[in-house]
Amino acid sequence: MRILVVEDNVRMAALLRRGIEEEGYAVDVAGDGTEGIWLGTENPYDAIVLDVMLPGADGFAVCRALRAADRWAPVIMLTARDEVEHRIRGLDAGADDDLVKPFAFAELSARLRALVRRGAQERPSVLAVGDLRLDPASRRAFRDGHELVLTPKEFALLELFLRHPDEVLSRGRILDHLWDFAYDAGSNVVDQYVSYLRRKIDRPFGRADLQTVRGAGYRLCPGADRSGNGAD
Repeated sequence: MRILVVEDNVRMAALLRRGIEEEGYAVDVAGDGTEGIWLGTENPYDAIVLDVMLPGADGFAVCRALRAADRWAPVIMLTARDEVEHRIRGLDAGADDDLVKPFAFAELSARLRALVRRGAQERPSVLAVGDLRLDPASRRAFRDGHELVLTPKEFALLELFLRHPDEVLSRGRILDHLWDFAYDAGSNVVDQYVSYLRRKIDRPFGRADLQTVRGAGYRLCPGADRSGNGAD
């Protein structure tokens, strides 16, 4: 098992190397973001410990670069800021876990073991289906190179469909993911927002990708033409 540590603080990097090696892993250390990207793309790792504050390229940029290069080793990000926004940025960049400094090495070790057991799974930082692209971190979406102007709820709905292309999503499932649990199950809010989304991602481009599957729900079917089922 081989672990990559990307940490610019020499003392911290040495402590991490020693502790991880004592757990039985081989360890490579990168001292800046640029070196981290190079090592992470050139070598297969079982997990990556990635500091956020790095020279050359910060941890978010490193993680995004690795995911863009189809490197899916699990990543745990180390941050000195216990802020929800930072944690969200890391996860949106493709990280699997985060740990706030200072931390107990025993906790880092346990989290690494859990990530190594999970193994490498594809978790793209930018979602793309056909000519539809959505970047959760920058909160921007595009179709055929044109930026889409979406409300927060429309953006969340499109993200849900892009994470489940060609899959029928029931109204109940969409409601549970995007609205409060106490929301009226008999409401037509899902249908309304699907209609809003179609007006922005399909109609201006002559598409009918967002389809109604009668009696079941909705499906994003890339490449559908105007004969698609149930577009309103």
